[in-house]
Amino acid sequence: MAPRQMQWVTHHPNGKYRVIVTKPLVGQRWLEVLVGADCRVEQCLDTSRPLTPSELRRAIGQRCDGVVGQLTEKWDASMMECLKAAGGRAYSNVAVGYDNVDVAGATRHGVAVGNTPGALTEATAEMAMALAMAAGRRVVEADAFMRAGKYQGWLPDLFLGVTFHGRTLGLIGAGRIGAAFALRMARGLHMDVVYYDVYPNERLERCVQAAGEMFAQQGERPIRIRRADDVEEVLREADVVSLHTVLDASTRHLIDAQRLRLMKEDAVLVNCGRGPLVDEAALVEHCRRHPQFRAGLDVFEDEPRMAPGLKELPNVVVVPHIASATVVARTGMCTLAAANVAGILRGDPAWSKPDVSAFLEADSAQAMPRAAPAIVNAKELGLKMYTAPNRL
Repeated sequence: MAPRQMQWVTHHPNGKYRVIVTKPLVGQRWLEVLVGADCRVEQCLDTSRPLTPSELRRAIGQRCDGVVGQLTEKWDASMMECLKAAGGRAYSNVAVGYDNVDVAGATRHGVAVGNTPGALTEATAEMAMALAMAAGRRVVEADAFMRAGKYQGWLPDLFLGVTFHGRTLGLIGAGRIGAAFALRMARGLHMDVVYYDVYPNERLERCVQAAGEMFAQQGERPIRIRRADDVEEVLREADVVSLHTVLDASTRHLIDAQRLRLMKEDAVLVNCGRGPLVDEAALVEHCRRHPQFRAGLDVFEDEPRMAPGLKELPNVVVVPHIASATVVARTGMCTLAAANVAGILRGDPAWSKPDVSAFLEADSAQAMPRAAPAIVNAKELGLKMYTAPNRL
């Protein structure tokens, strides 16, 4: 088969370092960052599908110092070996997740791996909220009904959905995004929170408790939060369950047929995390058998494909992996990914704090800290950590 013909564009052709960017990115700050680090940037403009391993290898060629890539590409140990053989020292996903990357393999070959935490927290939390509401209140079904000209007038039982106010939110994974989503639902919809995470999120607990005390002072029912002993406890108690945990061998098909049966008949399941957290075939069967059950999905087990039967289900809302699709979030993600690669190539230290707002809120690329903002294997590679300069 002949190689796919793809359009590439080159920026700053005389740059010292050669960096491959595998897809069009958002904004211009990412490019300013790379050009400011004296990088020759070769960017693929093809959006028809992700680059295959063979296409990635051809793009890397004989010399490549770094790559800004995508969650949809497979960066296994052999790809990292190829990158290293071409002189590569850095790879960064334009994503907070990196389950497409063999980080241990990258570390063995001395390649720093970056991601983009912090840039997409608010946008993803907002989408989880939107999916919960759209699924629970049957917004998509009702919209299609109206557009089809079927509405003949108000009826007491037309598109009955679920009530969120005063119910219980279940959270599986209480990191940045999960906590941000929980706070919106708790504060805005007066929902109690039960969550499961390997580690307690004390800040989330304090914030919900403070909101509960404020409600009590106004004569309203206080809201409560507690950490569950296991996933099953969350599924049994919650009216809305949202998934925000990492994807690994222990969480693949975390939500399977058995666990779906634990959930309430009219529960709402939201997944803005990783597609394979849910056994889609089991979800299809469960939704067929339980028409009052609702689901809102932004990610899928075998993207871009959906499990057979999923798209025909009226009680499932599906959107194409757009949870972080705001201009602010995607611009920030692209900026952080570029800064990861630029920082490693310049020999900058790794950023030592979870808060990356210094990069996202800087007035210009030049005003950013001289550091790589989010290197997941910095410790394993023995990278120097950033120390803030003393201020007089």
